[in-house]
Amino acid sequence: MAATEMSLMDEPDRLRVALTPIRRELLARLREPASAVRLAAELDLPRQRVSYHLKVLERQGLIEVVEERPRRGFVERVMRATANAFLVDPDVLASAADVEAGFHGIADRHAAEHLVEVAAGTVRHVTRMAAEADRQGVRLLTFTLEAEVRFAEPGDVHRFTDELAEAVSRVAARYDTPGGRPYRLVAGGHPAPRKEPE
Repeated sequence: MAATEMSLMDEPDRLRVALTPIRRELLARLREPASAVRLAAELDLPRQRVSYHLKVLERQGLIEVVEERPRRGFVERVMRATANAFLVDPDVLASAADVEAGFHGIADRHAAEHLVEVAAGTVRHVTRMAAEADRQGVRLLTFTLEAEVRFAEPGDVHRFTDELAEAVSRVAARYDTPGGRPYRLVAGGHPAPRKEPE
């Protein structure tokens, strides 16, 4: 079975295991199957040290065995990462008190913190649903809309947001069907990052 596209890192212990520099490097290299012998040669490290880190990653379900090959006196295990990308749930990096006092419950549509909270929730939910769809061998049906708007003045941002909210409400009301599968639509905007001079 192929590796899933994305996996959400939402357990502190699992995240701590993955975050050491050597383990991050191993996870990156194990997007393609490889053995401890090959990885040790590529990284110029002792095989025993690489094998130790691979066992730790395997115990946490971050890598898996895809093949075992008999070699002279031992069995060579070929491993690969269980996902092509590991995404960190922002709540894992905060204490429970920080989460309670932080972004949760912010309802100001113009607050950067609210945008971050909604974006984090989107990452969390979509990653979990995509992994489950992957396990079932089906495709998660999503959509993404992107646009760039140049505002002349700050007040235009508020007027634009109000008009967009009204337009979205009208379209949502037209397609909303009792008993249909609910979808969550998230629209957010932020200043485009400045382009570095070439």
